[in-house]
Amino acid sequence: MERRAEARSGALWLVQAFSGLLLLLLLALHMIANHFVVEGGLRTYADVVAYLSNPIIFVWEIVFLVVVTLHAALGVRAVLLDLGPSARAQRVINWGLAVLGVVAVAYGVWLTLLIQGQA
Repeated sequence: MERRAEARSGALWLVQAFSGLLLLLLLALHMIANHFVVEGGLRTYADVVAYLSNPIIFVWEIVFLVVVTLHAALGVRAVLLDLGPSARAQRVINWGLAVLGVVAVAYGVWLTLLIQGQA
């Protein structure tokens, strides 16, 4: 059982490392599209609504949200597991972070759909 948990932690470390690299790419694209090519460096609300009406941009922003949430949850999990919690506490941490991540992504998708619907 412990060997399987170690293998899972190793795999999750790789997921976090990959999500970190993907996050750098997505963050760079986000900064360029939303701050560097926009006059004044900031979009107005109407600009954001028009921007999110593009289906490719919508999917890209949702992927960005999922990657940020995944990377953050895995980082918090790693810090908490470094504290040496019991096996029961580890399960609570895993489930708690998973639920929190799903709720955060669901809220972000709902909010993005709400903004997109203003178009």
